[in-house]
Amino acid sequence: MKKEKNSSISRRDFVGTTAKALTAFMIVPRYVLGGKGQNGLLYTAPSDIINLGLIGTGKQGKILSSYFLKTEQVRFVAMSEVYKAKSDLAIEQIKATYAKSPQLGAYSDISVYNDFREILSRKDVDAVVIALPDHWHAAAAVRAAEAGKDIYCEKPMALTVREGRAMVNATRKYNRVFQTGSMQRSWNEFRQAAELIRNGYIGPVKSIKVNVGPPPKPYDLAAEPIPEGLDWTKWLGPNAHSNFNAELAPPISKDVYPNWRNYKEFGGGMVTDWGAHMFDIVQWALDMDNSGPVEVTAPDGGEHPFLTYRYENGITMTHEKWEWNNAIHFEGTEGRWLKVARGKLETNPGTLKEKVIGETEKHVYRSEDHYKDFLNAMRKRTRPICDVETGQRTATVCNIGNIAYQLKRRLEWDPKKELFKNDAEANALLGRPMQNEWAIKI
Repeated sequence: MKKEKNSSISRRDFVGTTAKALTAFMIVPRYVLGGKGQNGLLYTAPSDIINLGLIGTGKQGKILSSYFLKTEQVRFVAMSEVYKAKSDLAIEQIKATYAKSPQLGAYSDISVYNDFREILSRKDVDAVVIALPDHWHAAAAVRAAEAGKDIYCEKPMALTVREGRAMVNATRKYNRVFQTGSMQRSWNEFRQAAELIRNGYIGPVKSIKVNVGPPPKPYDLAAEPIPEGLDWTKWLGPNAHSNFNAELAPPISKDVYPNWRNYKEFGGGMVTDWGAHMFDIVQWALDMDNSGPVEVTAPDGGEHPFLTYRYENGITMTHEKWEWNNAIHFEGTEGRWLKVARGKLETNPGTLKEKVIGETEKHVYRSEDHYKDFLNAMRKRTRPICDVETGQRTATVCNIGNIAYQLKRRLEWDPKKELFKNDAEANALLGRPMQNEWAIKI
């Protein structure tokens, strides 16, 4: 009987075929496969890349897109902008980043929308980065949480206390990860300052001076022609109509931060703009991320020459100028003190700033990179270093300070109820009217 040809392959053929397959497999770029490179850093496999939507592509939006791309863990799949020239510029910048960073892979087209709700409706968007003016934060973030998106939101987190609480509520209700853009918490000098304070290295804190700029003023700029490509109605969003002025939305020919932040209809002045950084570090150092001051007193020309906060433990904090700009001065006991600003930490005694905090001492949450920390929290479904509640508490310190400035008097604050005590006029300023289309429940 004639023997049939064996349909199975020989061991030699199998080994040869397998070797060829493995060789073909190994020529795939390593970053596609995941694992570690020679430098020990993890590559991110395509299945682990996080899809982001960028809401707001002005100066800060472009900066944030750059920082997120540097993590090599994300791709932007959509963006929303009401000023076409700015979205065009943001696309150009992202394309340039891909061109000079081959490890990111190939650039893919990014969808651009006039209305951020189009981004929220997309199932392929994992999270959104909100880089809108402050008057938009709550309207965008609450809707993002409702749509099941994780959120990175610029500081100050909210324009009003009630809007901030609505953001917290929505984040918790829909189980979202929320990182507030107070990135100083991921910087070494501020972490060291917080741990020195918490461990009592300057003794009990007696007083604190925070030097940031002034409170906001009412919008008073002259009307100018609305530039081509800007949807001014959409820029205003939840706000009542205001005349356009280029200080609010400067052209791309001016690479500057816009001045909407100086007007109370849109921002909180430097009290919230820089205060959301510096008051934030005070809150962190004092372990007040779930609370805040119990009193704030406006300058009165007498006993209180500066805006003064008082915490329940007796610590006072003033908003006043001193030698360093945008900085904090902690006063302790027996002549000890600590001063901190970006890239700068000084102490008395001088050796204190180099103190290594021991393993058994008090430590704060450690983050070396604010953007990676957010992405890690997304993957683990944990709270990041500047969670939404933390952002709310810091924004509240700023916002109640601005209310005291406006009313020009002393106010008692209940940080648990988030209400002023026996003061209907002050409590009326904890929220604001919002236009129907963009209103949220507060």
